[in-house]
Amino acid sequence: MTSDAETAHVHEHHWEWSWAPLFVVAGTFFLLPISFGFYFAYDSLMYTAIFAGLGTVLLLAGVSIWVNEGLTQTPLLAGVANIGLPIFILSEIFIFLSLFSSYWMLRLGGQSWPPEGTPDGGLEKGIPLIMTVILVSSSVTCHIAEEKLDHGDLSGFNKWWIYTIILGAIFLGFTVYEWQHLIHLDFIPSTNAYSTAFYTITGFHASHVLLGLGAFIAVLIPALGGRTNKTFVNCVSVYWHFVDVVWFFVASQIYFW
Repeated sequence: MTSDAETAHVHEHHWEWSWAPLFVVAGTFFLLPISFGFYFAYDSLMYTAIFAGLGTVLLLAGVSIWVNEGLTQTPLLAGVANIGLPIFILSEIFIFLSLFSSYWMLRLGGQSWPPEGTPDGGLEKGIPLIMTVILVSSSVTCHIAEEKLDHGDLSGFNKWWIYTIILGAIFLGFTVYEWQHLIHLDFIPSTNAYSTAFYTITGFHASHVLLGLGAFIAVLIPALGGRTNKTFVNCVSVYWHFVDVVWFFVASQIYFW
């Protein structure tokens, strides 16, 4: 039997709060619109580096706080992540679909393609093929890491998780390299409709890769200390596989059509 006082204590409303959402939103805001604006609109490398660095730190801090809270606090409602993740992925699909729809309207608009200002011969086809192999390989290593964790091999999980981070960073490096090469050829976002679509779609995808790397690192840090959460690992893995699938659409539409 429980007393009235104990019952009231059990049903007492409990407020939860976190700095993580503020850090994530602020980091994303500094990293994407502000740093990109200084780079493309004002051609200021110094302010681009400052805000990109600040945004990266805030973004990683926010994700790390969320991971730490998940490892140290008991959620009020169990299984929320398993419900929220599909909703999040669905919302991301609609955002990417809106970008692809805009590109399809441009592509099928009746104008000559590629438009004037595009490098002779179109965009390089070899780089996206290499990037595809890298990203698919990262999904494989991510899956192996999950399998290791399911079998209780935390050391093996950490190793394959690190492999995934390395491959994701290499993929992002290819994106930066390609952008620098194209900018050197005066193919910038304002060159023509194709360049605008190219930088918008590839940049939006790259931002998802960057966010995924932040989530990987946030999971890895406590895992190196012997703590992990299978729900977090599963959510990050599903997100990464989604980013992988989206890349097939990016590569096929932007580079090969």
